[in-house]
Amino acid sequence: MAPRLDFTSEAFFRDPPRAIATLRMSGPVVAARFPIVGDVWITTTHEATAHVLKDGSNFTLRKEDGDVAGLRWWMPNYVRTIANNMLTMDEPDHTRLRSIVDEAFRRRAIVAMEPRIRVIADGLAEELFLAGSPADLVQRYARILPLAVISELLGLPLADRPRFIAWANTMSSLTNVVSFFRLLFAFRKMRAYLERQLQLARVRGGEGLIAELVQVEREGGQITPDEMVSMVFLLLAAGSETTTHLISGSVYELLRNPGVRDWLAQDWSRVGLALEEFLRFVSPVQFSKPRYVRRDIELAGVRLKQGDRVMVMLAAANMDPAVHDLPEQLDLTRKPNRHMSFGTGIHFCLGHQLARIEASCALQALFARWPKLELAVDPAQIHWRKRPGMRAIAILSVVAAENRQPSRGTAAAEPLLAD
Repeated sequence: MAPRLDFTSEAFFRDPPRAIATLRMSGPVVAARFPIVGDVWITTTHEATAHVLKDGSNFTLRKEDGDVAGLRWWMPNYVRTIANNMLTMDEPDHTRLRSIVDEAFRRRAIVAMEPRIRVIADGLAEELFLAGSPADLVQRYARILPLAVISELLGLPLADRPRFIAWANTMSSLTNVVSFFRLLFAFRKMRAYLERQLQLARVRGGEGLIAELVQVEREGGQITPDEMVSMVFLLLAAGSETTTHLISGSVYELLRNPGVRDWLAQDWSRVGLALEEFLRFVSPVQFSKPRYVRRDIELAGVRLKQGDRVMVMLAAANMDPAVHDLPEQLDLTRKPNRHMSFGTGIHFCLGHQLARIEASCALQALFARWPKLELAVDPAQIHWRKRPGMRAIAILSVVAAENRQPSRGTAAAEPLLAD
């Protein structure tokens, strides 16, 4: 019988490899109870995770009536509108919608944005301690950078970024039913705001992806008004939230391992390889969205019945010893690195190139401006939000070492690098 793990507990988020190893001992597919979602099957291996994500014939993101898996009958229509996006669609609707925005996220287009992203990162790094020291790197840096980038990409007003930050904080605070109802209220406000922005673009035109969506609509493209709202919501939310926690999680690992930080700072051409390891080791997105089993099947030797729900555990795939040597260790030279942090199959993350460049610029700008950055507290005092499915540091309190004596618990450590 699988152990009863609390997927929102501090113990789980502080040391995922330990909890995942315990869970995997029960098998490649285990029965569990996931917060808000309820009873599900969870994959614990790379192979089983990839199988589910690639097999649309047996696993669907939709109920028999076409509604999104995970939605409840009592949820308001505006939640259904937002949830009805390409991330929760099977074929052919997924490809229909993804093709509309795919060009904007191709590598060529994203690489062209890199100089602008670095300018934003440099400015935020310069202002990190403007409000005083210590500073919360999550709120002062990691949250703002991806929100600034995606809002520019969408063509949203600079003046509206404070409300994006407030909404993002609400989404990060999802831990239980009470916080879920607070989130519903935020969703309603977000939908109304995005509808206004789309209408303004219809009247005035403009720059960015919102204006491009309106042009597609005007030319008779295959996208409905509700799908336009859900598309912009998805890009704004998914295009910032996960990168926020990738940046903060990566900085945390570097600050608690100064030897690793110094090794990386000696040669920033290593950052690409390092980021793949941060994606694997930090695993900001821990689980996929739930899928329904279309028919009675066997998955990794486990019998599943039609109508059962499955959630793949991306973090477990990233810690699978059958794929990664010593997966519990951070190794910035790991190669190859077959992590699953961006998923696989048709839902492979649209923004993977953008996330990589944002995180790269964030790390380089931060440590160029503050080469001796330190944790302001002992690592044991760092806590994670109790949000199911997302590994998100709540507050990452940092100081500039030039302005203080070295703090207890942040002494130099040997870099965890491969020989």
